[in-house]
Amino acid sequence: MNDQVIGVRNAGLRPVDLAALRESLHEQRLFRQEQLRQIGAAATARDDRVRGRQAPAQAEVRSKLAASARMVLADVEAALERMERGHYGRCHLCTGPITLDRLEIVPQARYCTRCQQVKEAGR
Repeated sequence: MNDQVIGVRNAGLRPVDLAALRESLHEQRLFRQEQLRQIGAAATARDDRVRGRQAPAQAEVRSKLAASARMVLADVEAALERMERGHYGRCHLCTGPITLDRLEIVPQARYCTRCQQVKEAGR
């Protein structure tokens, strides 16, 4: 079954591809969790040193980095959930398959390349 394609579920991805993508998502999850831990630890250490006299610019950068990490982590968690439910690899707009090439680059992708471009153009 290693080379068989999983039909409608998970956009027809092969089990070996799903396993590699799942591993990539788990690595991304661990990376983002560690990143958030480090951002929090840096903020605490910095606050202890300057007792609340933290430069506003540094606080803003740290806040934006944490927000970005939380956003990616949420996307990764959502992708893992889609994978578990058998909906992974399908575009949220057109419901067509997201190419393996795209998923290998952005495993948490919600949209196929075409729909992503349309979505970005509409911003």
